[in-house]
Amino acid sequence: MREVDVIGVRVEMPSNQPIVLLREVTGERYLPIWIGAVEATAIAFAQQGVVPPRPLTHDLMKDVLDATGIDLTEVRITEVKDNVFYALLVFGSGVEVSARPSDSIALALRTGARIVCADEVLDDAGLEVPAEQEDEVERFREFLDNVSAEDFEQH
Repeated sequence: MREVDVIGVRVEMPSNQPIVLLREVTGERYLPIWIGAVEATAIAFAQQGVVPPRPLTHDLMKDVLDATGIDLTEVRITEVKDNVFYALLVFGSGVEVSARPSDSIALALRTGARIVCADEVLDDAGLEVPAEQEDEVERFREFLDNVSAEDFEQH
């Protein structure tokens, strides 16, 4: 397992499909995962520090964990089958719960849990970005600095 950081979310054109982009902490690979608009909004809210007036689903889950004293210690992206990614929520007690990576990432950003990815997933679905393409990644980061969660709402 390798630790990954959440670079951010964006809408992939022309499909208009949101993706979350992860990057190896100690490597060169990026991992794009296609996600739903609701989860893209939840991830963007967490990254931007947006606190809605009433808790959204991932905020509610964090509140439930806090209220019950349960720690989410790690999110594991465990496999990809037929272009579908799978994840586990790992709690301090050792209990593991299967979850979608998008929900897992949204919750990890709210709780500060570490996100790791199986080597096989990075080998199969990860993308190495050559140094000359780092400018594109930088432009993506600039996009993320200026995007708002409302950009992911479906019309």
